[in-house]
Order: sequence, then C-alpha cells, then structure tokens
Amino acid sequence: MSLLMVSVLATAPISALNLPEKSVILPENPVQQSTQDNLSQVVSPAEITPPEFVQPDITTSSAIKNKYENILRKSREKIQFISSPNLPELKDTQPVTEVVQNQESTEEFPQSPHPPDSDNPMSQVTSVSQLQDVQPSDWSFGALQSLVERYGCIEGYADGTYLGNRSISRYEFAAGLNACLEKINDAMPAVVTEPVLSVAVGVVTERSRSAASCREERSRSAGYAYTNNKINNVNKEDLILLQRLQGEFKAELQQLQQRVEAVEKQTSELQGNRFSTTTRLFGQAIFSVQGTNSPDVDLFPRDGVPERQGKTNVTFTSSAQLTLATSFTGRDLLLTGLSAGNLGSNASLLSTNMGRLGFESNTNNNLVISDLSYRFLASNNLGIVVGTAGVNPINTFRGISPLEGSSDGAISLFGQRNPILGIGNGNGGIGFDWQISDRISLQGVYSAEIPSFPGDTKQGGLFGGRYTAGAQLSLAPTNNVDVGVHYLYSHSPDGLLGGGIGDSQLISPFADPTAFDTQAIGATVAWRINPNLHLGGWGGFTSSKPSKLSGSVETTNWMVFAAFPNLLRPGNLGGVLVGQPPKITSSTLPDGFNFPNFSDGGTAGGRSDTSIHVEVFYRAQLSDNIALTPGLFVIFNPDHNAANDALIVGTLRASFRF
Repeated sequence: MSLLMVSVLATAPISALNLPEKSVILPENPVQQSTQDNLSQVVSPAEITPPEFVQPDITTSSAIKNKYENILRKSREKIQFISSPNLPELKDTQPVTEVVQNQESTEEFPQSPHPPDSDNPMSQVTSVSQLQDVQPSDWSFGALQSLVERYGCIEGYADGTYLGNRSISRYEFAAGLNACLEKINDAMPAVVTEPVLSVAVGVVTERSRSAASCREERSRSAGYAYTNNKINNVNKEDLILLQRLQGEFKAELQQLQQRVEAVEKQTSELQGNRFSTTTRLFGQAIFSVQGTNSPDVDLFPRDGVPERQGKTNVTFTSSAQLTLATSFTGRDLLLTGLSAGNLGSNASLLSTNMGRLGFESNTNNNLVISDLSYRFLASNNLGIVVGTAGVNPINTFRGISPLEGSSDGAISLFGQRNPILGIGNGNGGIGFDWQISDRISLQGVYSAEIPSFPGDTKQGGLFGGRYTAGAQLSLAPTNNVDVGVHYLYSHSPDGLLGGGIGDSQLISPFADPTAFDTQAIGATVAWRINPNLHLGGWGGFTSSKPSKLSGSVETTNWMVFAAFPNLLRPGNLGGVLVGQPPKITSSTLPDGFNFPNFSDGGTAGGRSDTSIHVEVFYRAQLSDNIALTPGLFVIFNPDHNAANDALIVGTLRASFRF
C-alpha cells in the first residue's frame, strides 16, 4: 500500500492522497470511491505517488512531443524520397530482418539533432563487442558486426545487451530501417546537392560539379561514398538491398508518419487546453431516484402499538463535486473540494436513521468547501495530512471493504464501512500514515468537528466541542487477506456519538445534555477468494461514560458481505450485505437518563429487539466514466423495535466521473 497516491474523488488513506468528498450534514464522506486497489497488496515505497497525479500535464505532453518530433521530421524526409519518381521499381523485394534487428521503438533515431530523452533505454553501439549477449559463434554475428562497424546502425540496451531473440513488429522494423537509412544518408558526400539515395541508384542530376565532386561520383560508381572527405565502404549491393527494404516497408513508413502527425496534433491540443501546469481538476456528479414504503412506526415503545406512519415520496435528486489537486514538489498534494447537492436524510420522515443512503449530500444546492487539506511525505514511508476540512478517520485510515464508495459501492450508509469510524463527526485536524513494513502499516488521526469555531470552547474549536483521536493498524497477512483493526477515543459535549446510523444517541431526550467520553474498538476483514468473489465483514463495540453521571452505555454493530466483481461483465460489481446497525446493548445510567427505555421512565437496560439490515445492489459500468446502480435494502425491526413495520428503501443511482 503506497503512502502518497491519489484516489480521485475517493475516501481513502493519506497514503492515497485521495480526493475525499464529504457531505455537509454527514459525519462521514458521502462521495467515496471504492478502495479495491488498496486491498490488492502492500506496495513498496518506490511505488508511492503515481506520476500522473503529481506531475503537471505539461510534463507528459512535452515528453511525448520530444520523443516523436524527431520521428516526424525523419519520416517526412523518407516518405518524400520513397514517393520520388526517380526510384525504379524493383521486383521480388523481401524484408531482410537481419539488417536492423531489434530496433526497440520508434522513439529514437541515432542522428537526431535533439538530445535523447533521459529515460531512453537504448544507446549507440560502436563495436559489436559492446553487446554482452552477442558471441562470435552466433549465426548473425557477421551481419551485426558489418552493420555496427560499417554503418553504425545498431543500438543496444543500457545494460549492454542486444536481446537478438526478441520478436519485433513491422512498425518497429520500419523505424529501425529508417534510422539505418539516415546513417547511410549521412555517409554520402556532403557536397552533393541531390538526395543521396537518388545517387545511390544512379540518378545524378546536379547541374554543376567541381572536379572533386566528379572524382567522388567516379568513386561512387566503384562502390564508395564520401563523408567529410572520408571514404566509407557503401557498396552497390547494400544500396540495392536498402532500396528493396524501402519498397517493402513503404506502407509502414507512411502509416508511421500519419501516427506521428496524430500524436503531434493531440499533444498540441493538450498543451493548448491544459487546466494548469501544477493543478488537476477532477469532478463527479450523482443523479438518483429513490423512495421508500410507508411503514407503521412505534414512536414510544411502551405498549407495542404504532402511533404514526412513515411518509416519503419518490424523489429525483443530484449532487456534484469538484476537486482541485495541486502538487508543488511531486511529493505533496493540496486538495480543495467543492460540493453541492439536494439529497437530504429521510430520518425525520421515517422516525429512524437506518434508511439513510450512502450518497446523501444536502447543501440546498449551495456550493460549499468539503475538503481543504494538505498531504505530503515526511519520509519515504511516512505521510502527513493536515487541514481544516476533509481530515477524519474515514479519510485517513486505509479502506478495507471493497464495497466502500458512495458513487460506486453499497447504496446504504450502513453498507459503506464500520460505523465506529464515523464517531465524532470529525472534519479538520491532522493525521499520518506510516508504512512499517511490506505487510503492516499504521494510521493515526486527531479530528475536530468544528475546528474553526471561534466562540464557546465547549462547543467548538480544535480541542473543544466534539473531537476524536484514533488509530488503525492495517495488516496484510497474505496476498488475499486484508485486516484493519480500529481504535477511537471521542469526546461528545451532548451525548451524541455522531455516527449518523443506528443508536447514536446515548441519553434520554427528556434528560439534560451530558458530556460523554467514548472508547470504540472494531475490526474489518476482506478476503479475496478469487478475482470474482470477495467475502468479508466487520464488527464494532463502543463504551461511553458520562462526565458527571455514574454508569455507562455500550453499543455493538456487525456486518457480513459478499462482493462480486466483474459480475456478468468486466468492470461491474454486485454486492450482498447482511448486518446489525449500532444497537445499545447495555445502559446503566441513573433512572431517567437511559435512552432505550426513555418513554418508560428512562430505566436501565438495553434494547430488547434487534434490527437486521439486508441489502443487494448491482453496479453496471456503462463506460469508464458512467455507472448505473439499482439497489434495494430492507430493515427488519427498524430502530430495534419489533413493533415497527419493515422499512424498504429502493434507489437507482447514476454516477458520472471525469
């Protein structure tokens, strides 16, 4: 697992240098990419920071142009010569692959006036003895020796090898032939004004010649050519053979020119339309249709008789997010996220928060800052993140579940991840990601809900109000298993855990608000049985103690899931989840303060019933940028009350990412 990678528009660890998306009203990030890439294996520090995210676009486009502009110039010269009417047609032309064998690519020509690229793996060979894997006993030794010593047409790899047994394509051979022709061209007399290869086939049309040039022509007729007053042995047979090769690869050379021109055109467009030399822009939009049934609800669980009926309408909503990722050194990332949406929680209409969707984002369509954080490498295996928005356990800890991702993962909020990771509703703070070894890493974070609050220190600020400190130990015991062990400590000034799902309220609504300190532990496991089947699950436990009261409140939650990558078609994803949302199993506060029996005197005790969450969804990846996800989940005994009717939530989610 790398320490500093960008996971575009995703909730992921610091090491991913992700582009997290966080709803204004939610404690967790509602717009999150699946972290399946993080589950594959722990990678070495050398793989930190993919260059496409930390290098400006201009770097890539310039490299492409430098590599191909020489090809374009040379190809045009050769294509013009090949189409020359001065060349007689030769029969029985066959490609002779021994002439230029293993010219690795079309990106390098020996006589290019431009300096070679720094990452070019080829180097010019002046003697066949420089090639470590070419021996005098090889059948092609003589041919290679002739090409090296007479024409300088052979290049070897930087490690001194030639790899003569490697297969090459016709395009590679055409490029190598083109390079060798240029060598032959340079070997011809500089004083001749006609194209050199035209002279080679006996076409001499120069209007005026000096005595020296006449002697040079007579020498050519004997099989010699001059270069800077030096004679090189270029015999007629070689020239005729080269002419045959030109005829054989005429089509390839013409296609090569067309391909290079296309690359040059695309490069020009990229340079002209690039957003910034240091910043990349990413975006995401979600459109959804959702609705629920109208279950009977028991608001006051004393007699088991429902008092009201949940009422919701089928709605069509949308949300969008833009993220600017800026790198100053190639080892850092400044994330600025802007979001807007109009999908709010259905909890108030259903009298339970268990039907919430994982992609909720309600800002009344106002543009808000959802992320403002700076991430950098303190060393090759230690990443740091600091920011006033977008810094919390969800965005700092490495993701384990393959179904995590509000735009392309599970459709419910509970199906996204272990709920204890959302405790504290953190927003700004500082965190780290430490790669201890190949299979062990440690993440830590301190996050406050309202870090910029200037008023009452009991309600906000970096060390006031609601805040959370936590750590996660990420393990990869095998190549197919990933484990995350979580621990969090959270302070709440009002008795709310801030998880947003299940029993997140710790005290009776009829009692005075009381501050609580919570310790939470949990674990998440994912097992990749094969590329098309992943199994996993999580469990969590919290223990909360009030600051001015006796007793404590304990909650539990669990989930098991099965993921089906590439279901029916590569890129698709199916998922089945079954679990229990957070439930108060024990509450020993003084009478009148306990939440489970708040309508019956607030006596001590836990929930008597248990809610069960069952969810299925299928993501159809229509293209690289567009996905369509129908999904359905059912909550049996909503709000941990058997008197409530089952809650059914259905949705159709369309995601567009760019």
